[in-house]
Amino acid sequence: MPKEVVYTLDAVPPLKTFSQAIISKGFVYVSGNIGCTKDFQIVEGGVQGQTVAALESIRSILHAAGSGLQHVVKANVYLTNLAADFSEMNRAYMAFFDEQAMPARTCIGVASLPLGASVEIECVAELPDA
Repeated sequence: MPKEVVYTLDAVPPLKTFSQAIISKGFVYVSGNIGCTKDFQIVEGGVQGQTVAALESIRSILHAAGSGLQHVVKANVYLTNLAADFSEMNRAYMAFFDEQAMPARTCIGVASLPLGASVEIECVAELPDA
């Protein structure tokens, strides 16, 4: 079964160097999303606003792939200021997932992110009908 490219107009468009997501062997691999608008402007609201925007974009991509946030099995979160932003990011992040079935996750502090973003999130989700 060949891999399938996922694209939706409902999410931040990808750059030419990557896809919004790829479906392969029953999973959706979603590229990193930062908290920006479709015209690549960082949203207001600091790390919380950026987390919400990134997860809303991911939700749209997963929906286009036939999955959803409830099917996320692993997420990776990258923060430019881990010490200062970890708690604020978590508050926004937790609103998108069932507290009793949170996905596995890694959170990493990084030197910088595209467009000066504070947070970037990527994930892997199951396809429920695969």
